[in-house]
Amino acid sequence: MIGFGTYTFFWEGSELAPERLSVIGMIERTAEAGVGVFQICDDGRIEAMSDDELRRVAEAARSLGVVLELGTKGIAVAHLERFLHIATLLGATLLRSMVTSGDDRPTHAEAVERLRQVLPAFEATGVTIALETYEQLSSQELVDLVTAVDHPNLGICLDPANTVARLEHPSDVIARTAPHVRNIHVKDFAFTRRGGWVGFTLEGAPLGTGLLDYPALTAAVRPDERGVNQIIEHWLPLGDSITETIELERTWTAHNLQYLREGRS
Repeated sequence: MIGFGTYTFFWEGSELAPERLSVIGMIERTAEAGVGVFQICDDGRIEAMSDDELRRVAEAARSLGVVLELGTKGIAVAHLERFLHIATLLGATLLRSMVTSGDDRPTHAEAVERLRQVLPAFEATGVTIALETYEQLSSQELVDLVTAVDHPNLGICLDPANTVARLEHPSDVIARTAPHVRNIHVKDFAFTRRGGWVGFTLEGAPLGTGLLDYPALTAAVRPDERGVNQIIEHWLPLGDSITETIELERTWTAHNLQYLREGRS
């Protein structure tokens, strides 16, 4: 299914917004768009909620027909156990994470050990961990990690745009990770010349206008066939004002949703 996430509403959900969109507000906007999945990803407000508050978020989603996913960073055992608890209260069956977080940069062996320690509990509650492709770890290292752990509740969250910063070609990343993908973050991206023509800027673009080969991505991963949700994200820089940026963010969201729906028809 197509999904929205916290990064779909990055600016409207930020502290810069004149009226900051709440987590439940994001879920409501997701339902209004006719989208059936919302991924609460890297939003500190969710971790600060009490169990009762989390249950209210879950109930709001259920009443609107929206399936919840969850996202965080890091694979420290206690951290993953905490987020498994949150996922259980939310009814989320997927937790996106990243191998490193801040100064915590486990070796391959340490990462294998941590994941093997927590995955039995994830399996018992029906929650899958999807580790995201990003520039701090090569896609081959990530595949090697997932392969070494070899657990049905562990896979990859594919975001080809992130790995460009590591000088990996998106098509190579897609081909390498495709068999292990359990979640997709969909955002387009492009290079533009910096002011003065010295260097380049890598930033987001509306789907279909940048360098992401979306048809090749779906052909390799086959998300509909395999039940892999596609979460719309943006790399939208802050413009002249937060109000204008939020309006552009909404425009990009509507465009990207239409693009994905047309691509799935």
